[in-house]
Amino acid sequence: MLELKDLNVFYGGIHALKDVSLKINEGEIVTLIGSNGSGKTTTLRTISGLEKAKSGQIIFEGEDITAKPASEIVKLGISHVPEGRRVFSTMSVYENLEMGAYIRSDKAGIRKDMEKIFNWFPILYERRNQNAINLSGGEQQMLAIGRALLSRPKVLLLDEPSMGLAPIIVNEIFEIIKDINKDGMTILLVEQNAKMALQCADRAYIIKNGSIELEGTSEELLNNDLVRKAYLGG
Repeated sequence: MLELKDLNVFYGGIHALKDVSLKINEGEIVTLIGSNGSGKTTTLRTISGLEKAKSGQIIFEGEDITAKPASEIVKLGISHVPEGRRVFSTMSVYENLEMGAYIRSDKAGIRKDMEKIFNWFPILYERRNQNAINLSGGEQQMLAIGRALLSRPKVLLLDEPSMGLAPIIVNEIFEIIKDINKDGMTILLVEQNAKMALQCADRAYIIKNGSIELEGTSEELLNNDLVRKAYLGG
């Protein structure tokens, strides 16, 4: 469904991604694991059009989208939940969710999807008239995911959904991610909590210094000695 072929991205003279190749099949959760500065966020930002590749290709459903702007990529069906949530703090929860549906005109479908979001995240319904700045970190993460889903994507890019959250909230977020996947959503997950990510995903890629070092099923990588030592605390 989504494929990266030999992707190279630079920040000035810094070679951030080096011939990165990966594949995501429809209905999968694929996780990209690596330390800070390894290229995880850059990979997502390049897929969604926020960064431009110097060479290589991004193929989505058979179409080369490498040079397309972010606005067109959203319309094609890729939605990005950025690191740090990035909600519109002075707008209400409901208004934030409406912003996710800005590319849509099917009012009945938007209402139906809004109900689905509120079923997944009941706290957002309770807080729907409050400004997003008044939400906790976990609630803002739920809002960011809900906002992305309202564009009705085919692929959801999630960047560090557990960052800064209490363990009990992290568990809740990951259970919802699995529910969203069971509902048919294809997901590319970037996450520093490697154990949680591998337990959630079907397959995984390990990225180090901008290059893919290892790939396999989540079970294979959970049982890999090098992965255990480097990312799973032994």
